[in-house]
Amino acid sequence: MRNGLNEPGEDFIRTRMVCVFQLPNFFLHKRGNRSIIDSVTYCTIMKIWFDGKLVDEKEAKTSVFDHATLYGDGCFEGIRFYSGKIFRLEEHIVRLFNSMRYLLIDCPWSFEEVCAATQETVDASGMQDGYIRLVVTRGVGDLGLNPRNCPKPSMFIIAQNISLYPKEMYENGLSLITSSYRRPNPDVLCQQVKSLNYLNSISAKIEAVQQGAGEALMLNQRGNVAECTGDNIFIVKDGVVITPPLTEGALGGITRHAVQDICVELGIPCEEKVLNRFDIICADECFLTGTAAEVIAATSLDGRTIGTGRAGTITKRILERFQQLVRE
Repeated sequence: MRNGLNEPGEDFIRTRMVCVFQLPNFFLHKRGNRSIIDSVTYCTIMKIWFDGKLVDEKEAKTSVFDHATLYGDGCFEGIRFYSGKIFRLEEHIVRLFNSMRYLLIDCPWSFEEVCAATQETVDASGMQDGYIRLVVTRGVGDLGLNPRNCPKPSMFIIAQNISLYPKEMYENGLSLITSSYRRPNPDVLCQQVKSLNYLNSISAKIEAVQQGAGEALMLNQRGNVAECTGDNIFIVKDGVVITPPLTEGALGGITRHAVQDICVELGIPCEEKVLNRFDIICADECFLTGTAAEVIAATSLDGRTIGTGRAGTITKRILERFQQLVRE
C-alpha cells in the first residue's frame, strides 16, 4: 500500500509476451532425463509499431518535448483481438480519426495504413488474444502550449495482455461508488474525444480504490449518470436494457455498440434514457461495458445491493453472446 493506493500489481494486472530464444548450455541444467530452463533465462521481447515500423520495446521512445508528455495532448484507442482477429477494428480507427480531426492533428498515415499497422502489430506479438493500445501524440514542440509548434505527430501501437479487474469480480460482480468528481460539460471537455487527458477519470478511480470499490460511477453536471471511469453503464429494468444517451457525457463505446446490437439480435428491448442514482440502485440488473473490461456485472452502488446482488439473467445472456461474437 502506498499513499492510500494499492500497488499497481494489486489493482491493474498486465502481462507481456514472453519469447524464449535458443539458450546456451550454461543456462540449462539436468533433472533426471529432462533439461530444465531457469525462469531467469527467459528473455522478454516486445515489438512495438512506432512511427512507421516495428521496433524492439527499448527502441520505442518519445521525446520529453512531445506535447503528449508535456500537456497530455493527443488521443488513443484501446482495441481487443481474439484468436488473432481484431474486434471491430474499423470502428475503432474511425473513432481515432474523428478524435484527431477534433484536435486538429494532421495524421501522416491513411486510414488503411493505420488499420494495416494495427494488424501488423498483432501478428508480430505472437499472441492469439490480447489488448492493443494505439496512441497518437501531438509531436515534438517547445515548452509553450501552442500546438502549431509541433509539426509532426507520432504514433505507436502496443499489443499486450490486460486485466482490469480480478477474476472474482467477473464471477461475482463488482461494487460501485459514486464519485465526487463530475463529468464536465461538452463545452469544457468533449467526452467523444478519446484524448490523453484522463485526469478526470483517474481522480474518480482513486476514490474507488481508496474506498475499496471496483469502479466509480460518474455523474454529469446535472447529477445524471454519465458513465464509469472507463466503462459505459447499462441497467436492466422490467426486462428492458437501458443505457444513458451520449449527450449525458458518455463516450460512444465500441463494446457499448456491440451490446446494443446483441440486444437487437436476441430480441431484448434496449433503449437510451436519462438515468440517475435512483435508477441504478433500483435496477433489476446492472453491468458495465468497455474494450478492456469487456462485459462485467455491477452488484452494488454506495453499499446498496443492486437486484439480487449477483449477475442477472439478461446480463448473462448478453455476456454469453458477446463471448461468441468476438470470436466469429
